[in-house]
Amino acid sequence: MIMRVIIDIATQTLQVFSDERLVKSYPVSTAKNGAGEMMGSEQTPRGKHIVRAKIGEQAPVNAVFVARRATGEIYSSALRAEHPHRDWILTRILWLSGVERGKNRMGKVDSMRRFIYIHGAPDEEPMGVPMSHGCIRMRNQDVIELFNLLPVGVDVDIC
Repeated sequence: MIMRVIIDIATQTLQVFSDERLVKSYPVSTAKNGAGEMMGSEQTPRGKHIVRAKIGEQAPVNAVFVARRATGEIYSSALRAEHPHRDWILTRILWLSGVERGKNRMGKVDSMRRFIYIHGAPDEEPMGVPMSHGCIRMRNQDVIELFNLLPVGVDVDIC
């Protein structure tokens, strides 16, 4: 069984394929600043990637992550009010690594060094609308399902 993921920026969807058959489709939210590969751009990088690491396997729903570490906090509207400018990374992280040297790997375009993830977001955040700082945001239950479905090393194409 060969699995792969396609993230379509135009339609704000993430699709999972197994042996070229569509298995699952999810609404996502990519970058508010559009597509682009440069460090500091807060854009979603395009091209071929892989899932380099999976983080948060045993974390509860709405667990808050900062710098890929669970803080011990559980997201709530009260916590959001305390930290109104935090970029909420919740529940699970699938850390992406570009595989196209000069496009999304190495130098100022390296997706992994840009900390580009597929991750959970507050459930009140809209999906299907570009709103992130470069990552691919998902509903928490969806990212748990995806996390459990995908192996490390799976191909992820962002277009």
